[in-house]
Amino acid sequence: MPHLDLLGGEQAVLIGKSGSGKSTLLNLIAGLIDATSGTIEVAGSAIGTMAPSRRDAHRGRSIGMIFQTFQLLDGFSALENVMAPMMFSTIPPAEHHARATDLLKELGISRAGAMPSELSVGQQQRVAVARALACGPELVLADEPTASLDPENALIAMRLIIDSCTRHKAALLCSSHDPSVAAIFTRRVDLTPSTASVVAGV
Repeated sequence: MPHLDLLGGEQAVLIGKSGSGKSTLLNLIAGLIDATSGTIEVAGSAIGTMAPSRRDAHRGRSIGMIFQTFQLLDGFSALENVMAPMMFSTIPPAEHHARATDLLKELGISRAGAMPSELSVGQQQRVAVARALACGPELVLADEPTASLDPENALIAMRLIIDSCTRHKAALLCSSHDPSVAAIFTRRVDLTPSTASVVAGV
């Protein structure tokens, strides 16, 4: 049976035609849907054997997520969006504000009090990256994170995500239908059913 292993700080991209299962695989790894066969382990724990409450806690502690539409909370500022996941973590509340502020500064967001609607698409994505890294996850899952950007900015944004995960020693598993974005990765996993080799690297 095909398998995929990612070590801390390693990056890989899922490629394949629409409907090949890229988003489904990311949702399986995140524990948002249940697998009917096989085993999924994140940070040494099997997702499928966990009770729902424990799975939610494990996801919040060990997995950061970057969505195609970012899914920032409209009623929250950039700072509050980054602080939100820390409310469900073991990070002491007294550290939330400083940690979120530092992450936003690291990602080039100077207007921490701005609402998502006041930020450009690129800035919104940076806030989403900061939020994904807020709890110090071991794995970041990014589902078509550059789909809403033009080609030039998509490459810039993807490199930003890769560099940020590398700095924070988080493994990164990304999905993309954009060949130029996928080419940045040295490890590519092709989910096309007719592909002879599931894992391709250069």
